[in-house]
Amino acid sequence: MTDRIDDHSRDGLSRRRAAFPPGTPVCVRQSITRPRGDIEAEIVGVIDGWEERPTGSWYTGGRDGKLWLTRLRLRKVDGELVSLVVDAATHIAKLESIP
Repeated sequence: MTDRIDDHSRDGLSRRRAAFPPGTPVCVRQSITRPRGDIEAEIVGVIDGWEERPTGSWYTGGRDGKLWLTRLRLRKVDGELVSLVVDAATHIAKLESIP
């Protein structure tokens, strides 16, 4: 099952969190668009949690003057804990189990 929630509002992110609760094995694919070609990354792991955290940058109109980003914490097969920013270029697919 692939996450195709295109609504990146607070409600859309809440639905994404509900669809992929902690303990869910997933494959996360992200791409960064650049003039010299896109960069794509794929990370497999188990969801450890979701959180909203501010960037270190100042942002007009943001809560507390900061830009808040939704982050997904994954525990990879080797035990490494990874934090990913979830945005429009993030696709999450549920896995039956971790390979």
